[in-house]
Amino acid sequence: MVNKWLITTEPTIEPITLVDMKLHLRVDCDDDDDLITGLISASRQWCEDYEHRAYITQTITAKLNYLPSCIILPKPRLQSVTSVKYIDTSATEQTLSSDLYDVDLYREPGQIVRGYNDTYPSTLDVVNAVEIVYVAGYGSLAADVPSKTIAAIKLMCAHLYENRMAVSDLNMSEIPLGIKSLLNARAWTV
Repeated sequence: MVNKWLITTEPTIEPITLVDMKLHLRVDCDDDDDLITGLISASRQWCEDYEHRAYITQTITAKLNYLPSCIILPKPRLQSVTSVKYIDTSATEQTLSSDLYDVDLYREPGQIVRGYNDTYPSTLDVVNAVEIVYVAGYGSLAADVPSKTIAAIKLMCAHLYENRMAVSDLNMSEIPLGIKSLLNARAWTV
């Protein structure tokens, strides 16, 4: 199982443009452009965290203590595996040959599976002896993101724009039910 993971290259775009979000909010002036831009990013990140998923192409680095026969990679949709590195028993970093494993891009979440009749080299018995760098997300364009996800991000952004605090006296719910309903169809945990 993956010990921890970190987004090492953030998406280069957001799935919603400032213009589209301002249309959704019915905002005509430019006074809140910086605020809305930040809320778009925060809303995308909240939705990604809720679904345990990557939307726009991003690079992720995962760490493990050893090389198991099957490694499930967090934050689907897996696009590709860049490298699998490990610390060998001599305390030297090595790159695992891609001939020794298969990458399952079709399963969600994606996984790395040891090849048939192949064996992995031994790793040093230390924390985070294995590092996997991979690319995840629906694609590099906003159009690659499902429309239900776009709707959820817009709802979250609108909620954050209208409610500058987690709750108000009028509405004691933190997150509108519609957002979770749109995202729950694919929500899963690792």
